[in-house]
Amino acid sequence: MITVSSFQHFGHQDHGWLSACHHFSFADYYDPARMGFGPLRVWNDDHIKAGTGFPLHGHRDMEIITYVRRGAVSHEDSLGNRGRTAAGQVQVMSAGTGIRHAEYNVENEDLDLFQIWLEPDENGHQPRWDMRTFDREHNFHGFVTLVSGRHGREHAGALFIHQDAALLAAVMDKDQSAEIELEVGRRAYLVPARGEVEINGVRIPERGSGEITAETQLSIKALSNAEVVVLDLP
Repeated sequence: MITVSSFQHFGHQDHGWLSACHHFSFADYYDPARMGFGPLRVWNDDHIKAGTGFPLHGHRDMEIITYVRRGAVSHEDSLGNRGRTAAGQVQVMSAGTGIRHAEYNVENEDLDLFQIWLEPDENGHQPRWDMRTFDREHNFHGFVTLVSGRHGREHAGALFIHQDAALLAAVMDKDQSAEIELEVGRRAYLVPARGEVEINGVRIPERGSGEITAETQLSIKALSNAEVVVLDLP
């Protein structure tokens, strides 16, 4: 079963410096019918103006993935980590027992990103931060696993999270197709970062979403040039 939501149907908040779209209940947006999807608790589609950002604040016991679509975000945290994550890159922060961080757009252009929060497999992990590059300009050969904690272990080339989940992404030309297999009993959450796609014949609009359950084979076709992000979830 594939349940489709459009970008317009999500929660929207305009803070001036930040234009935020919330796929699930978050901050001042509350919808009791949209509290998460399995361990997926937050999927925010954020537009952050140049020279602004999130000042130092704290998190704990959450796996936070940042997927940058345009521009770059600069990170610093209470562990001493500093880094710049640009379009085509992804970062992971395991908040664990507690971490304070700031995220700023210090560039001369606006920033677009997905921020994705997953509940961990258990509380109390050691906090940490890491990042990696997804080559969007040259990767037209199907889905790449960017982040994974499947079966509780690390996977080659992927950032680790403390949850039995995986984040995959692909760049697709119009009319290109790709396949994803899901284990029986698992679910997936798919978002076209740009372009439109069909999953098993069901159309998913740009920056909308598909909640996928009771499917083991996903046939994904790009209806236009597209960039597609998928979470494989328990």
